[in-house]
Parts: sequence; structure tokens; C-alpha cells
Amino acid sequence: MSETSPQQGAESICPPVDLSGDAGWVPFDAPSLVGESLRFVSGEPDGNRFRVRYYRDSEQHLHARIWFGPETEGPPGHAHGGAVSAVMDEALGLAAWAAGYPIVVGNLNISFRTMLPLQKVVTVESRVVSAQGRKVMVHGRLFCGDAVYAEGECLCITLPGR
Repeated sequence: MSETSPQQGAESICPPVDLSGDAGWVPFDAPSLVGESLRFVSGEPDGNRFRVRYYRDSEQHLHARIWFGPETEGPPGHAHGGAVSAVMDEALGLAAWAAGYPIVVGNLNISFRTMLPLQKVVTVESRVVSAQGRKVMVHGRLFCGDAVYAEGECLCITLPGR
């Protein structure tokens, strides 16, 4: 059996990408709010899967700039639907947390509008649209310019005692 050196088969890290926010957006420190639970999507800020930076606008709505790297590939040259869903799960759930609702996601519905090319920086915008009892509804969309790649509705359930 031959041994493989650590560098054999290792992919090179993709170059830095610009995840700057729009004018008026303020950087949002998501990990300080929810802790290490953001590892799945936001855990490797310089890796080849996702690169994410969160912001709040003047109305305190949560936005994200997200880069889908080569490790998110599904259809050739495009992001996998599961990768898009994971991003929407994190961003919409985090929007509820940022609005003061400690939650878990109870139901997430994603409508895929068009395929998302790899290595593209896109924006997720989200809004808490209602809160009744323990149920919090969040809507969002993933887009770049006029192209909408996905839209989502997230029913969140507040955590008891938090």
C-alpha cells in the first residue's frame, strides 16, 4: 500500500473574493450571537465551499454576501440545490435570531428559480414577516442583480426558556 503525501490530491484554495456590503450596511457578528452553530455554512471563511459575511441595514434587516465555491457543485458548473438550501437555512434562521427570536427551524420551503453558477458572489436578503406565539415566519431571497436564484419561506419555532 502506498502512502499519499498531504499535498497529493489537495485542491488549492481559491483566491479571495469581495464580500463587501452595500452602502449603509453595517457588518453583523453572527457567531457572537449564536456561537459555533454557524460552522456548517460559515465555518471556513477562506475555504472552497462557502464564504459568507453578514450585514444589517438601517432597518435592522439581515443581509449576507455569499460566495459559492467549487465544493458546492451539483450540476456541472453550478451550485447544488442542497448547498443553496443550507445557505437559506442559515441566513433565514439567523435573521430570526438577529431580530431577537432564539429559534430552531421548523419548516423551510425553497423555490429554486434558476441555476446558480459556481464562484459567484450573491446576496441573501431576509425579513421577519410575522411572529405569533412561538411561531416566527421569515422570508428571503438569494439573488445577484436582476437574477433571482432562490426564494425561501422559513417557519421558525422559538426555543422555550430563552
